[in-house]
Amino acid sequence: MITIFTTPKPFEDAKTIASQRNAILSWKKMCPFCEIILFGDDYGVKEISEELGLKHIPEIKKNEFGKPLLDSLFESAKKYAKNNILCYISCDIVLLSDLTSALKNIKFPVYLLAGRRWDLKIENAINFDESDWQEKWLKKAKEQGRLHGHCATDYLLFPKNFEHKMPPFAIGVPGWDNWLVYRAKSMEIPVIDATLAVSIIHQEHDYNYSSFGKVRPKLGGRIEGPQLEKNIRLAGNSLDIMTLIDADWILNEPGILKKPPFLRHIMSRISLFYPWRKLRKLRRQLRHFFSI
Repeated sequence: MITIFTTPKPFEDAKTIASQRNAILSWKKMCPFCEIILFGDDYGVKEISEELGLKHIPEIKKNEFGKPLLDSLFESAKKYAKNNILCYISCDIVLLSDLTSALKNIKFPVYLLAGRRWDLKIENAINFDESDWQEKWLKKAKEQGRLHGHCATDYLLFPKNFEHKMPPFAIGVPGWDNWLVYRAKSMEIPVIDATLAVSIIHQEHDYNYSSFGKVRPKLGGRIEGPQLEKNIRLAGNSLDIMTLIDADWILNEPGILKKPPFLRHIMSRISLFYPWRKLRKLRRQLRHFFSI
């Protein structure tokens, strides 16, 4: 079975409360036998854990801006989880497919599984008592939302024996999930793209909760400033980051298949970060050669 873990934002404004409740209730609905752990001591986390019968671990390390650190989160999840399979998921993600079914065809002793998300604006609480709620919201996502690119991964599954050795990345800031894909591939651990088998919806939101929040036209928003700069440095200054384009395996409803070698070769070269990796690697080699 699976242990789902995350660290929510404070349950303060109505929109955040509705979004995070939608997410957590969907996890309970789609994975009723999964363990769910909420980390952190922000406002309302303890109360929602008690209300919904979730495990709550208040202790988690934070950076100077009050952002939880992912090395602390992932190591604590390994420590407290009762199950062997761990699933990190952002607390604004609605699950639409059964994760346990998606795992049935995976026989690797260690792996990293992730998938793309559907971005959709959801204003109100989802009625999970409707028998067709999943089909209804997936249809809305495909008609009114958009399938996000390969860069951001809002859920990650892996067994406890994945020795990721996560640096102290700030959560909610780009770079860390792309580094984790690189980490798995550098260890020759299978990276699996489960987009075709696991549907998830990201409830769109602004980034006003952070003083470093930025809105980028056509691309939504993200946290920038010193936290982004530090995450990129920890990730190897864009050298050691990859996306789901770099995944070796594809999981769909019938099963799992490996990308043909020529397809992996072509796709890796059109990866968003590929030019930066090559240019920075060349610069590093030149600096080393000339002892600069």
